[in-house]
Amino acid sequence: MDDIRNVRTWATAISTNAGNGRKIIFRYVKDLNPAFELASQPDRIIIVWRYESDTGQPRTEEHQRMNFLEDALEPIVDAGRFATLALVSTGECLREWTYYARSGDEFLDRLNVALAGMSAFPVEIHTASDPTWSMYLQFRDGVKETGE
Repeated sequence: MDDIRNVRTWATAISTNAGNGRKIIFRYVKDLNPAFELASQPDRIIIVWRYESDTGQPRTEEHQRMNFLEDALEPIVDAGRFATLALVSTGECLREWTYYARSGDEFLDRLNVALAGMSAFPVEIHTASDPTWSMYLQFRDGVKETGE
C-alpha cells in the first residue's frame, strides 16, 4: 500500500441498460487509505463531457482526448494530496469524473493552470459541498460485486 496516496485500490463495474443493451463503465475507488479523512476534502467537483455516439461509448479519438484531460489533471490532484479522483463513469454519451478536493474554487484555479495553452475541452464543471462524500459512498456501497 502506498501510504502517501489517498486511494488504496480501484475497481471497475459495468451497468447495462435493459432497454437498449448499452453499457456504462464505472471506474471507482474501492478502498481508501485507512489514514485518509474524507472531511479533509469537503468539496465535490464533477467534470462532465457529453459526446455523440451510436453505441453510447466515445469514439477512439474522443476517448484518447478524455484520457489526455484526466492525465493533465493528475498532477493537481496528487500535489500535496489536494484532491482525490473518486469515480469515473463512461457511457450513454456521457463521461463524468467525480473529484473531491480541499477547495472547489482552488481546484478550478489549478485546473485552469494545468490546461493553460491547450485547446478547450467540451466540459461542464459542477461543484458542491459534500464533506461526508455521500454521493461517492452511496455509489460505492450500492455496487454489487460478482464472483464472491
